[in-house]
Amino acid sequence: MLITLLGTAPAAAENDRAAAEQASRLPGAQDARVLVFHAADAPEDRTRAGVEAIEALGAEGPAAERFAVESTDDPSVFTPVELTSFNAVVFLSAEGAVLDAAQESALQNYVRSGGGFVGVHDAARAQPESEWFTGLIGSRPEAGSPAEPQRAVVEVGDRVNPATRGLPLEWARNDVWFDWESNPTGEVHTVARVRERTYEPGEGAEGWDHPISWCRDYDGGRSFYTGMGGTEASFGEANFRKHLRGALLWTGRLARADCQATITANYAAERLTAPNQPEALDQIGEPHGLDIADDGRVFYIGRGGQWSNAPVVTDWNAPDIGLGPGTVHVYDPATDEVTLAASLEVFGNKGGGGELVKIEEGLVGIVLDPDFEDNNWIYLHWTPHSEIDREAHMAERRVSRFTFDPDSRRLDLASEVVLLAWPVQIHSCCHAGGGMDFDSEGNLYIATGDTNSSQFSDGYSGNNPEPNHQGVSFADARRTAGNTNNLNGKILRIHPEDDGTYTVPEGNLFTGDEEGGGKTRPEIYVMGVRNPARIAVDPETDWLYAGWVGPDAGEPSSTWGPAKYDTFAVITEAGNRGWPYCMGNRQPYRDRNLPDPTQPLDWYDCDAPRNESPHNDGLVELPPVTGNNIWYSPQGGGPDYPRDAEGVPSYELDDQELLLPWLTGGGQATMSGPLYRYDEGTASDAAWPEYWDGKWLVGDFYDADQPRHAVVMDPGNAGNGGLPVHAESLDEIIPAGEGGIRNLMDWKFAPDGSLYVLDYGRGFFNADSESALWRVTYQGGPATPAPADLARR
Repeated sequence: MLITLLGTAPAAAENDRAAAEQASRLPGAQDARVLVFHAADAPEDRTRAGVEAIEALGAEGPAAERFAVESTDDPSVFTPVELTSFNAVVFLSAEGAVLDAAQESALQNYVRSGGGFVGVHDAARAQPESEWFTGLIGSRPEAGSPAEPQRAVVEVGDRVNPATRGLPLEWARNDVWFDWESNPTGEVHTVARVRERTYEPGEGAEGWDHPISWCRDYDGGRSFYTGMGGTEASFGEANFRKHLRGALLWTGRLARADCQATITANYAAERLTAPNQPEALDQIGEPHGLDIADDGRVFYIGRGGQWSNAPVVTDWNAPDIGLGPGTVHVYDPATDEVTLAASLEVFGNKGGGGELVKIEEGLVGIVLDPDFEDNNWIYLHWTPHSEIDREAHMAERRVSRFTFDPDSRRLDLASEVVLLAWPVQIHSCCHAGGGMDFDSEGNLYIATGDTNSSQFSDGYSGNNPEPNHQGVSFADARRTAGNTNNLNGKILRIHPEDDGTYTVPEGNLFTGDEEGGGKTRPEIYVMGVRNPARIAVDPETDWLYAGWVGPDAGEPSSTWGPAKYDTFAVITEAGNRGWPYCMGNRQPYRDRNLPDPTQPLDWYDCDAPRNESPHNDGLVELPPVTGNNIWYSPQGGGPDYPRDAEGVPSYELDDQELLLPWLTGGGQATMSGPLYRYDEGTASDAAWPEYWDGKWLVGDFYDADQPRHAVVMDPGNAGNGGLPVHAESLDEIIPAGEGGIRNLMDWKFAPDGSLYVLDYGRGFFNADSESALWRVTYQGGPATPAPADLARR
């Protein structure tokens, strides 16, 4: 061992010397210096305040982060020799601070040799004729930008960058807010945005995506720009000084930062599965869900539809009514091969048509056991064809455990153990739900749809008690989602046991013993959801993230209530999410009942809803409704209205305020995604970077103008319906449109940090040539500067 140590010591020393030599070739030195350049005739108070603030920042913090400051209004300092002595250059103002061609060339060479640049507010107007300087800044202010200070809220989306780490999620401050000639999103890495609905942005408004501070590795160096700092008072603010200091540390090579994480070109989306062979499902079934093993294998399911134009049987007298293949495929990234692991005979293949023809049952959910690597158990959420009642139009939905044979790469169908089963009506479409996931305690969450039609209530609350088949209502969601004694329209939570049974963990919504028993199901964790196709548990907090599709009303009604709301929610504890009594942020529907369901009754009370349906066999008095975090209608995101003394919204379009302007509506079907957790220990070269850690992916089946975003929630109010603090579009990273992922069906992060996405394909109730499994990887590289390039290591 001694010989080894002696043998490696010179090599280690040589590496240190090489790193030191490399660092010495970069501008600046260990005794870090920052140059602050400003105009001689700049607004005196703001310039003085800016210089004094940067000088004070240089003297703050630990010794390893301190730097000297030199300020000047003399552009002659911009020479190749002079600039190499500075770790970073700051432009504090523009008018009157002009570099000639030779001086700008010196700045270009300085940046290209690895120098750092910080632009503050008015610096975006400097060197107006220079295309290179425009690139260095990232954009230019719109000529008609507001000129006076206004108070606004800044959304701090980057929680790890040294310039934003530790800042408030929502940062209210007074400043002069520029609009931009061109929005730099996707070309730069935005660390903060200003929320336009909190001030008057003027005619050049950017909309919901209004970057205000950003950074990027540019032309060999590092560039950070903030549109803030337009007032003297800004430089006295503790949070703004913290923001500016982090920018100086990164550009001055005193700290590392990832300024590549949201640049579109740093991501690659690759289609993994080929189109199926003609009249076969060799690559993929009708896409409906996926899960990923620890070794990276992707297990994905097909609901029950076949290839386009395949025959379907809709005659209830036929033995094969609705018979279809529920497929399980496996993609192995080690070999790039796809295996058809199983095909189950499911009920649900009835094609399209009206709600009394089509059906959404079938194989609707998959999740791997937490110990899958050892036991090879897979749980499927499905509707077996063998159990349908053709006369009563009823079926059995079940969650079954199967064993996967790794040698044959097949699912052993004979190994089925039925964990949980319950009845569903199959006379009328739709809403099967299907999502499943485990928490860190081994509890299994099962999302079930309300199996109910809103067609018979004009697309408003699915609460029409009249339509039924052989006594079973298919248009009254109070029988299902609003019923404490029914497992449909719920998110269940159980604990599977090794012997194929389950226990119920503490903390669910009901115990089963309420009112002496027989009125509640203890498996219910969340009630009042309509069609929760996708759920995900955050492995760090065990919070549940879910989304569900709304009804069909195109507009709000002052008689019946809100329009269709598609919904996303952060669920931190058991509760009632409202359907079919309340939607969105606790906006009530109107009650209706026999003998005449066309006549409106009272508005539902979201604080104390009552289930007075003739089809209710559960409790009458229900838990209070918890507001949801994200909802959107055909009119847009987060519709809200003035309320009367009883708390009832006006539901008048002229009164509507859209609280979430980054969402649009129309054809809509929520597809809630995962919450990303960056794991440095397992992250591969393809892993999405740490920037995305803690961000929740929310999307929609449709790709046109629908949501495909990463959102930041405030953990202090997320469980009580708090709105997202920040959102950014993923449409370019997870490419929408022709040639991209047009119909988002499921998405999950793999253990290596890459993202797998299912594209449903085109049309409905079938798999076609566009049905595919995709992978989205990050290729932007590590944070900068490299450890060896830090001024002080």
